[in-house]
Amino acid sequence: MGDPRYLQEHGPSYELRERGPSNDLAPSESQLDSKTHLPLDVASIDLVRRRLKQRHVQMYIAGTIGTGLFLGSGEAINTAGPLGALLAFALVGSVAYASLCSLGEMTSLAPITGTFPHFASRWVDPALGFAVSDIVVLTYCLPDIFSRLFVPAEISGARVLITAWDTNHAAAYTLAICIVVCATNIFGVVYFAETEFVFSTMKLIMITALIIVGLLIDLGGLPNNEPPIGFLNWKNPGPFVAPSAGLEPEHPSLNNFLGILSVIVQAAFAYQGMEIVAVAASETKNPRRNITKAIRRVFYRILIFYILGVFVAGLIVPSNDLRLLTSNSVGAGTAAQSPFVIAIRDAKIKALPGVVTAGMLTSAFSAGNSFLFCSSRILYGLAIRGQAPHFLTFCTKKGLPIAAVLCSSAFAFLSLIGVSSGADKVFNWFLQLATVGGFIGWFSINVTYLFFHRGLRAQKIDRRELHYWNPLQPWLSIWGLFWCIFFIVINGFTVFWDFKVSGFMTSYVVVPIFLLLIVFWKYTRQTEIWKPDEMDFTTGIPSYEETEGPEILPKGFWQHLAAALF
Repeated sequence: MGDPRYLQEHGPSYELRERGPSNDLAPSESQLDSKTHLPLDVASIDLVRRRLKQRHVQMYIAGTIGTGLFLGSGEAINTAGPLGALLAFALVGSVAYASLCSLGEMTSLAPITGTFPHFASRWVDPALGFAVSDIVVLTYCLPDIFSRLFVPAEISGARVLITAWDTNHAAAYTLAICIVVCATNIFGVVYFAETEFVFSTMKLIMITALIIVGLLIDLGGLPNNEPPIGFLNWKNPGPFVAPSAGLEPEHPSLNNFLGILSVIVQAAFAYQGMEIVAVAASETKNPRRNITKAIRRVFYRILIFYILGVFVAGLIVPSNDLRLLTSNSVGAGTAAQSPFVIAIRDAKIKALPGVVTAGMLTSAFSAGNSFLFCSSRILYGLAIRGQAPHFLTFCTKKGLPIAAVLCSSAFAFLSLIGVSSGADKVFNWFLQLATVGGFIGWFSINVTYLFFHRGLRAQKIDRRELHYWNPLQPWLSIWGLFWCIFFIVINGFTVFWDFKVSGFMTSYVVVPIFLLLIVFWKYTRQTEIWKPDEMDFTTGIPSYEETEGPEILPKGFWQHLAAALF
């Protein structure tokens, strides 16, 4: 057990954890901070193992690309126009990047179980960490609803895609997808990682191919003698489109601006979940080195796969095309409403629509799979620190937090709701709830980073010595924090032009729940905001030697290519 590689796989303090029936352990009184009742050193009861490799971590960011990009981009173009959708995706992408950079820097210091909710508890206030994770008391009084709602949202989106082939067995398909997604996580982290690696690789190949085909369609480069489209769709019907409701018909410029605001939710849903890279830190080999590589590549992946993807989609399909997915669609949508599928069919490429539909289906499955992993690990991190029921700390002998996985898996079956009421409506309902929770998650990450940054300065700790640090900080987190607050406030603004209680609730109900959870935890636990000179940057955090092994440099062309890609 003294072998460094053995310690890196099983995590720090493995020998201590082997001394007793650790599944029955709970944080002792000596582990609790007397001021906040927050256990910082939980190595003796944290049973997860570091089994994820570098190539797995590098593909996790791609793993969260799902129906939000393939179907949501079409709705965004229909609602705000090609330029409006592009601006919305670019703005939200900058906020996602800022949040991930902030989270990456904190994770490079502390690659431990619990990730950003624990960071909020550790460096801001335990009440904030509890509320961020427990933003779920919406239904079953279980923590972390915002991550878990992404699972049924992606499964609902997968069912929307699969109906391109068969519209008569929606319930059976939904149930089958739920079972497969849950089983992949239940079998263990290695099965999850390999499945995600394969599907994410397929997904990136498909996105790259769609962008190339889209450019060929736009430039007239296909052998079907179709004339080039160029920016024709930007001229007619135009770069901007007003919301279908025509909120301010007497003020066209304001109406176009409102159109951009109205697609923020679609754009955000496409980005959210990238934080899975940091969530997986406690189960990743060489986490500081591998997560640093993943974070540094985020900017280019956002630029290529999201921004360029939406740009191309806006070139090849007019925003007034009636085949696009819209918020007012009646009945279940299909993959035929994706802008890429519409353009490919118009170009008379017969074989590709079915291939693209299959690729989008695996993409939605992969995204739901990633979100389920993310939510179960956050739930487990809460449980080992006493902020969730203790039975959720139970792990298998191989280090799988099975109780947390099973609890999170139950939420996947919420997607069955859409079988009777129309997949598109349920997809948008889940999307709205999940996205607001995601905004709150990003908000907490940026708030936590500002406290973290202030604490390091107060204790004269040079952040440049961390494995990852960004020279644009703390301005990146300030940028991210400002826009997160803005997004939360305006995410359901259209309801004030045509007020409906259901619309208002799905847009804003998460916010008062979040605030009430903060008040509840502060009142019941008497927590306090951490002062900069009192923040703990060492307790329960494994050293560099405990987590990082020797770096194996690539040899030959293929290894260098793999290192560049993964």
